[in-house]
Amino acid sequence: FCQTVKTIASPILFREMVSSEAVVRGSEKTMAMAGFAQVERPIVQQLFGADPDTMAEAARLIEETSAPDGIDINMGCPVYKITSNFNGAALMKDPALASKIIRKMKAAIRVPLSVKIRAGWSDPSECLDFVRVVEDAGADLITIHGRTKCQSYSGKSDWEMIGLAAERVSIPVLANGDIFTPEDVVRALKATACDGILIARGGLGNPWIFSRSEMMLKTGVVPPEPALEERLRVMLEHARRHVAFYGPKGIVTFRKHVSWYVKGIPGVKAVRHELHTIDSLDALEIQVQKLKRLHAM
Repeated sequence: FCQTVKTIASPILFREMVSSEAVVRGSEKTMAMAGFAQVERPIVQQLFGADPDTMAEAARLIEETSAPDGIDINMGCPVYKITSNFNGAALMKDPALASKIIRKMKAAIRVPLSVKIRAGWSDPSECLDFVRVVEDAGADLITIHGRTKCQSYSGKSDWEMIGLAAERVSIPVLANGDIFTPEDVVRALKATACDGILIARGGLGNPWIFSRSEMMLKTGVVPPEPALEERLRVMLEHARRHVAFYGPKGIVTFRKHVSWYVKGIPGVKAVRHELHTIDSLDALEIQVQKLKRLHAM
């Protein structure tokens, strides 16, 4: 996905989080996940964990082996299997531990260190004090998702709260949550007065959102949506990269990406079942050709 985005735009990319414990254990699978192509730069590797020494060592190893342009600490993931081990958003419940993790990691690496958090665990105002903990511990940047852990992805991202938190620190703050269009980017920046935006779910099946948002910020004009031909072409390119990395079975995990790419395309219902059950690149290309014929392309 990162390589696909970089063929269209040049945002700073935050990679999927990897386990600090797995990095320190030398897990080949985890280290492969932390690898990247030079074309993906600038890129930031995200880590999760709860032990300060392990997190620091993992950050040092990642910097030494993969040499990303930055390291990010995940203190915002709401998923139970993460928080049940006191990782992710659970760290917001223990500011002292969070501070120790940040300080240890900052001392272990040379590249910038950022932290992603949520509005809070259960109270959305928790971030107001927590951002100061993060800044005082030495972080260079904070990303704030405007929901609590307890909300998960229900309700709305509280951009107003993000803005209030951003006012309390002097380091850069990125706003995150409910940003799916270039118009959302403009509205979020206006509502929060943050230094930037981190787009997550809004990029799924939509790698054009980065270039279109940048264009709107520069011109004030909403850029046109990519044409169907472009959407299908980029989807196939993405699929080929995905399978090249994960092997032939990777096409199965790519099905979710297909669903995102074709969402909203007129006539897609006629091939939806086939798209959701593709088992090879050839099968995907056949369904793409069917979609093209439906639109007389």
